[in-house]
Amino acid sequence: MKLTRRQLAAAISATVSATALSRTQLRAQDPQPSAVSDELQAARGRLKANSDLLAQQDVPAATEPAFRFQA
Repeated sequence: MKLTRRQLAAAISATVSATALSRTQLRAQDPQPSAVSDELQAARGRLKANSDLLAQQDVPAATEPAFRFQA
């Protein structure tokens, strides 16, 4: 298939326009701030629960880490 420069420019501009339109629609569908704050509270709760669970584990002092810090 052979395209002229004008046909190529028209195809590209149509693609860019469609992408811009879909991004605008996605922004309109963003969750409301209350939903975001609910997700944030849930994430903080999971982080606290995991932190508490890790704090309960006993690790001997002789255990070596799986990595080394180098300066």
